[in-house]
Amino acid sequence: MAYWLFKSEPETWGWDDQVKKGGPEEWGGVRNYAARNNMRAMKKGELGFFYHSVKEKAVVGVVRVANEIHHDSTTDDPRWECVDIEAVKPFARPVTLDEIKTVPELEKMVLVTHSRLSVQPVTDEEWKIICAMGGVEA
Repeated sequence: MAYWLFKSEPETWGWDDQVKKGGPEEWGGVRNYAARNNMRAMKKGELGFFYHSVKEKAVVGVVRVANEIHHDSTTDDPRWECVDIEAVKPFARPVTLDEIKTVPELEKMVLVTHSRLSVQPVTDEEWKIICAMGGVEA
């Protein structure tokens, strides 16, 4: 199973919005080829971190890929596709980017090396470490 990280500005679409949705939500509006290609690689049932970007800069919960790649309904441009995700569980406590940067095993994490990428892969080891930091079972 692959793991992922989905970044969103909480003022636009935050963890609470994802939870309130109560089911799958299209992860639309992504206009970066690398992020889109990451979504193309996703399989239904894979898990990801929900990350609040900009001010908070923290992993706040776990989401699941509910539906694989399909056309992004926020555009008519056929180049842009997305997946649907659903909330699984919140972190017991948010794990900030500053904390992540202090862990030597996470120094090569995409979040650290390419922090602007909105949809990114997470390795098995990174997944386990961050889940432990956030107080959730990997």
